[in-house]
Amino acid sequence: MWNKLVLYCRNGFEKEVAAEISEKASGLGVFGFARVQENQGYVIFECYQPNEADRLAQEIPFNQLIFARQMIVVSDLLSDLSLEDRISPIIEQYQQMTTLSLKQSTELWVETADTNEAKALLTFCRKFTVPLRQRMKKQGWLNFQESQKSGITLHIFFIKSNACYVGYSYNRNHSAYFMGIPRLKFPSDAPSRSTLKLEEAINTFIPREQEQKRLNDTMLGVDLGACPGGWTYQLVKRGLFVYAVDHGKMAASLHDTGRIEHCAEDGFRFQPPKRKKIQWLVCDMVEQPSRVIMLIAKWLTLGWCTETIFNLKLPMKKRYLEVQQCLQQLENALSKKGIQFDLQAKHLYHDREEITVHVRIMDRT
Repeated sequence: MWNKLVLYCRNGFEKEVAAEISEKASGLGVFGFARVQENQGYVIFECYQPNEADRLAQEIPFNQLIFARQMIVVSDLLSDLSLEDRISPIIEQYQQMTTLSLKQSTELWVETADTNEAKALLTFCRKFTVPLRQRMKKQGWLNFQESQKSGITLHIFFIKSNACYVGYSYNRNHSAYFMGIPRLKFPSDAPSRSTLKLEEAINTFIPREQEQKRLNDTMLGVDLGACPGGWTYQLVKRGLFVYAVDHGKMAASLHDTGRIEHCAEDGFRFQPPKRKKIQWLVCDMVEQPSRVIMLIAKWLTLGWCTETIFNLKLPMKKRYLEVQQCLQQLENALSKKGIQFDLQAKHLYHDREEITVHVRIMDRT
């Protein structure tokens, strides 16, 4: 029965995903239960009524899920698959689906969880994809070209070499990456690996066709807690002039660009230069999330910037509750000032015990 969702996540964040999907589902009047096993890298949410998993996959905006890397509708687990023929049971499982046409499928991803134990399956998944794709195309699947966004992606999620979930996701409402993981190459001239966090955030929160308009050489940025410059690097690369705020030293290569001013100050006390219009604020300071959210709220409500990307370092316990409280506090502060805004938050692949938040001011009344 196709009444389950599989949600991929970072190893160790299963409880957060379970709490989030349960809350989102109940908000739509859909009820079920989450199956959670720590450190397995995914959560199963089983709906009580048939076809409701499909409804959730369409109506819960994927970009509003903070901790899930991917969201797919699946049927019951296929187990004890024959090593001689794993393909036929998968095809048969799909043929039992009645909610939509498989002729709308555009792509096939054979995946597994992002854990050390499951990674051993990746080689098998890649090899298995080729014959399975060929068989599916013979069925008339994976050929939908009318509109990539209106189609579906087929997912085979292996938990063991002889056991998998068969499922699908909607192209207009899923992660566009295999296993929900964007593959980024570390720039050899970047000062630190933290640069990948901001690069992934920009790719996640800003549509590619808007990036040049919203990040360019006519703009000024501020990086709070900048040392040694991993986040500053991403802004400079896009042409911005950056006030890099930190008592620590910045990478010499960034000074050489002529596009930074190092401000050896406390990020919580720094104020933007007068008569300078700052478009961007970025911040990756290791501080309590409640303290960071108050700082960001001050910058936005005082009009010191118009767009920001920042990280919230999460406690080991009650992480989802902490996120809810922080984001609500920020939303309340902005709404109280009559500020219209767009807010998104995501536990990115390059994040660890933290989430990344993006806020864009749309209008001030």
